[in-house]
Amino acid sequence: MRTDVTFSSNGLKISGCLYLQDEGQDNARDKARDHARDHARDDANAAPRPAVVVGHPGSGVKEQAAGLYARRLAEEAGFVTLAFDAAYQGESEGEPRGLEDPAQRVEDLKSAVSFLTTHPAVDPNRIGVLGICASGGYSLAAAAGDHRIRAVATVSGVDIARQFKVGADGSQDPAVFQSMLDAAASARTAEARGEGVQRFDLFPASEQEARLGGPHVYGGWEYYCTPRAAHPRSAKALTWSSVDRMAAFDAFAAVGLIAPRPLLLIAGREAVTSWMSVEAYQSTRGPKELHWIDGASHVDFYDKDEYVTPAIAKLAEFYQVHLGHAEGRE
Repeated sequence: MRTDVTFSSNGLKISGCLYLQDEGQDNARDKARDHARDHARDDANAAPRPAVVVGHPGSGVKEQAAGLYARRLAEEAGFVTLAFDAAYQGESEGEPRGLEDPAQRVEDLKSAVSFLTTHPAVDPNRIGVLGICASGGYSLAAAAGDHRIRAVATVSGVDIARQFKVGADGSQDPAVFQSMLDAAASARTAEARGEGVQRFDLFPASEQEARLGGPHVYGGWEYYCTPRAAHPRSAKALTWSSVDRMAAFDAFAAVGLIAPRPLLLIAGREAVTSWMSVEAYQSTRGPKELHWIDGASHVDFYDKDEYVTPAIAKLAEFYQVHLGHAEGRE
């Protein structure tokens, strides 16, 4: 069962989707327990459940990968889950549109946790966070300073600042980011002169250009720019002012503060970004686990069932161990 919700983050209205398991559908899967559950249903529905906040990839929206993971964790494991659009993106408030502000993204996650702590279906002492792609890095930064987050996991997790500075595979010439900072500085000056918000495109203009960028670039283009998963509210461009905000951000700087709370990092063997999951793993103490899934690239985890399903299974197990089972699912 999905419900549209809103909550506040730094004074901005954030748009989210709350997922609760449909008890009726769950019972239909196992009719042998129908009579017993009929007597206990009211109590079970009233019992507060563990919950998971799910953050979307950079440029994504709640209707894409984040919503898929939120829905399946609710349906298959009984968690209350919340997927939401970052401030300045999707259906959430904030101007200019397409701003990627790491500090705000971290605050959005904490604000989502705050929202869940007040929801009657949620046990406020059993809340976890799942970050996908860029939200993986943001989730680590949020969990480091927010002890209400009892367990944190990432799927294809990246530090977006590292990705811009050194590239998805870590081999980008540092001069590239320096040139981007030059462009960001010029954009701020242009905006000060009244020339309007300055933006840059995130994706190649055509399939041919995307293929020239290699499998990682093509995978992102195919997901966001074709019928595979394109969404009208997904950001296709970012403001240049996003770039200099990333310059001083480090998603892994405080990752050591997550311990002794548990950390799970899920990465694909074929993902060029997996080195960032390794770095995050090495930067913290236990309990921690780096879980590899063979054959998966970075973007494969967004929607390909052969990789999403084992990731969901691992996530459900992780959250059940560290947050507890939803009522009636032990």
